[in-house]
Amino acid sequence: MAKSSKPKEIVVVGSKIKEVIKEAGLRSDGELVQAVSDKVHEMLGDAILRCKGNNRSTVRPYDL
Repeated sequence: MAKSSKPKEIVVVGSKIKEVIKEAGLRSDGELVQAVSDKVHEMLGDAILRCKGNNRSTVRPYDL
């Protein structure tokens, strides 16, 4: 998928991401939540393309 210069809407729970990082004994950068969300958008976009390519209307876990 093409990269957009504008950040997309955040689709992940930032506090949960930070919690996982903190439990690992690390700190998280201020831009981490947006980066994780961007990666999720990318994964979902690819899954949508795979679903459509297989003539289905339901995105399934294996499309990821």
